[in-house]
Amino acid sequence: MAAIPADGTWFDTLGKSFADVPIETAKEDAIPTADFLEAAEALVSLFDVIGSAAFGPVKNDLLGNIKKVKDRLGAAPAESQTLQELVLNELKSGKHTATEGLVWLVRGLDFTAQALRHNLQNPQEELSASFRHAYGGTLKPHHSFLVKPIFSAAMSATPYRADFYKKLGSDQSKVETSMEKEVAALEKVVAILKTFQARKDAQWK
Repeated sequence: MAAIPADGTWFDTLGKSFADVPIETAKEDAIPTADFLEAAEALVSLFDVIGSAAFGPVKNDLLGNIKKVKDRLGAAPAESQTLQELVLNELKSGKHTATEGLVWLVRGLDFTAQALRHNLQNPQEELSASFRHAYGGTLKPHHSFLVKPIFSAAMSATPYRADFYKKLGSDQSKVETSMEKEVAALEKVVAILKTFQARKDAQWK
């Protein structure tokens, strides 16, 4: 984990923030693939800050789906400059590996955003309750009975809220301001992608 600046927060150490991911409003809210992937990889390191080995499957799931999208970008860069182009062009080719990976990645990012949002809005609530609340509304409905216990174990293994926030920076007001900025940007990107993925031409089945 990169060293946190003396007067900053963990969010300042991210190579790419979701707040830095451009949204091309003139192109129906197109989201550049490379920027999105860089921000997603950076945010996944948040689970290292949480520090529980139980979150390994959560982190690996996110990274695995990032790789699927990245592989498609590498294989067909000209057709994959934005996430929307990547999906539509991959589906035209008869494949859906990256498209399906992006669906699961968006669900995982939505889970992360909702957990952090719920915790910000409920300062007396422990992280475990916030993550459990977010899990129920994002990933859980799509998980099999074999996967659910693995993720439920992760929810129960989160550190105390106070300890987690201290790891993010010494100035708690700055930590909350930085988290609010990142979560708001992530929520915007997730909302755009969920709307796009609901389109019939963005689905493979």
